Amino acid sequence: MHPALPPHTPSDDHPTGCWCAQDGACAPAGTPRSLWQARRAFLLLGGAATASATLPAWAQVDVGASSRLRHLVPAEELEQAAEQEYAKLLQEARSQGKLVPAGDAQTQRLQRIAQALIPHTAAWNERARQWQWSVALIRSNDINAFCMPGGKIAFFTGIIDKLRLSDDEIAMVMGHEMAHALREHSREQLAKNTATSLGISLGAQLLGLGDVGNYAARLGGQLLSLRFSRNDESDADLVGLEIAARAGYNPNAAVSLWEKMGNATGSNANGLAFLSTHPSGPERIRELQRNVPRVTGLYEAARRR
Repeated sequence: MHPALPPHTPSDDHPTGCWCAQDGACAPAGTPRSLWQARRAFLLLGGAATASATLPAWAQVDVGASSRLRHLVPAEELEQAAEQEYAKLLQEARSQGKLVPAGDAQTQRLQRIAQALIPHTAAWNERARQWQWSVALIRSNDINAFCMPGGKIAFFTGIIDKLRLSDDEIAMVMGHEMAHALREHSREQLAKNTATSLGISLGAQLLGLGDVGNYAARLGGQLLSLRFSRNDESDADLVGLEIAARAGYNPNAAVSLWEKMGNATGSNANGLAFLSTHPSGPERIRELQRNVPRVTGLYEAARRR
């Protein structure tokens, strides 16, 4: 933020008592200096966020820029909270004999697919270059998988076994979950949730009056229960589709995956944690079908390498 200069000599352009930054921006007379500085900092941050949230120049899918609300929650603190929550989850699974060993063929299968996808993630979020990516497989009948902020991935055996997922379909699930982390949907949702739970208006937070960042960073326990918006789900579908295609996985598998999800919904209402937060439906499948041709060339090029 540009530092503010002391009140200056009154003139037509600068009324008595106003504050100015070194770049010439002027606050109205009577505005408390701390409030003006906080508001100006947010506005400058917003401009930087818009620039950093632009899509990769070569992106084939059409998704909008990430929400600027996510900047109300510090990325580093949320990633640290996610790492701690992930470690607790794995420790609990290990103590119950449910953590599938790293040498197991299914775990190695997931790791192989993750290693193919990871090189294509940083274009969607520069922070991903520094993430310590991790993949775990947990024995559970639940149809579920997730990727926490910072690249912490977990699959439950139920989603692989019950849906009989191919490598291509696993890549679509994993790409979708990675996309949620890359597009920082948890960060945005926690900012919204925290504003509500603290009773602080977003307007007040934008002016620097709410401690939303520090509070939200302590809510790592909410990461596994967040429900994303329909736009977030569409966003993750398309970004994940492109990442997987660039890694050499057949984009048509996204369609067959969600057809299987739809069939699972109709046959059994139990153990569908994934579907409770990622509802299937005809429109979701139609949108994927419309976008498969956009990334087919990327898939074919990857297969030729």
